[in-house]
Amino acid sequence: MITQIFIQSVLAFVMIGFVFNLAALHTWIERKQSALIQDRIGANRAWIVLPWKWAAPINWLLRPFNVLGLFHPIADAIKMFTKEDYVPPKGNKFLHTLAPCLSLFFALIGFAAIPFGNTIEIGGRVINLQVANMNVALLYIFAAASMGVYGVVLAGFSSNNNYAVLGSLRALSQMLSYEIAIGLTVMGIVMIYGSLDLQELVRSQGNYLWGWIPLWGIILQPVGFLTFLAAGIAETKRIPYDAPEGESEIIGYFLEYSGMKFGMFFFTDYLETIMIAALATTLFFGGWQVPYLNETGFQFPWGASIALAPLAVSLLQILSFVLKVLLFCWFLMTIRWTLPRFRYDQILKLGWKYLFPIALANVFVTAIVALVMR
Repeated sequence: MITQIFIQSVLAFVMIGFVFNLAALHTWIERKQSALIQDRIGANRAWIVLPWKWAAPINWLLRPFNVLGLFHPIADAIKMFTKEDYVPPKGNKFLHTLAPCLSLFFALIGFAAIPFGNTIEIGGRVINLQVANMNVALLYIFAAASMGVYGVVLAGFSSNNNYAVLGSLRALSQMLSYEIAIGLTVMGIVMIYGSLDLQELVRSQGNYLWGWIPLWGIILQPVGFLTFLAAGIAETKRIPYDAPEGESEIIGYFLEYSGMKFGMFFFTDYLETIMIAALATTLFFGGWQVPYLNETGFQFPWGASIALAPLAVSLLQILSFVLKVLLFCWFLMTIRWTLPRFRYDQILKLGWKYLFPIALANVFVTAIVALVMR
């Protein structure tokens, strides 16, 4: 029992470390990727230079990191922690402090159900590469994500600011509207693979159509993938769905926040982006699956094979999951810096008049096809 608790703790530490570092790196990615899109240099002012003569070789090694601006996330963290923690005089101090904690907490706990690999054998013990192995993992993730609404609403109302309240109401209606659509988009995947357990769902994507096309979710549910992506971006509350924040307006549920409390809301947006990337990878792109890779190595359709050690197979599967998540993060960031913001009425119209009917029709068609092919 103690050993199992220790293993789960290590897996949780690995997952949280990966997610936290990737979220922190998103602040750099956002600056540099937007700079590349807009033909600018981007962030490069946070320099670390050691003043001693003997540190010249170290400074030479640090120079590429300085030029690329990779120390800006550290500078951001220092700035957030050292800025004044302001609470509006007529605001509720307890709820004002609780709101960002709730948003960050519920954005983070969902990663416990994401499988980042199949299994790995260490010391004769087979370890399932998933922090919390549960048979309703998908339901758990959506439940945790829906609880994040409370942090957003409390942030607006505890600030005692009309603009903040307006931003929180925008966020509430938008998130609740798109939660219905995003829930329907994954029903087709659940109906096809017959499980809410994400680990089993990923393993089911290891089959092949005609012996060479991987039966990933994107192959079987292309419409579901597009609707999931559109609804998932809306759940992150980022451009083109950033009406709750209103960066160019004086509106936003975190309007009266400063310091690390604002940083927690900022961090939550990146965590939600990574969650959408991880879910898209898990549900529609095979998760940790690598085409033609099984427990013994690569088995290609034309008969060739490459034998690999079990540890090498496990590491390749983990690397596959990480690379897919990074690819989706890049894609979501590209959308954020390419499309203009929708008007608020356009956001709700897209959710209720288009995505919801399309997702519902996709469920019905999937059910009919599954019934006919049974």
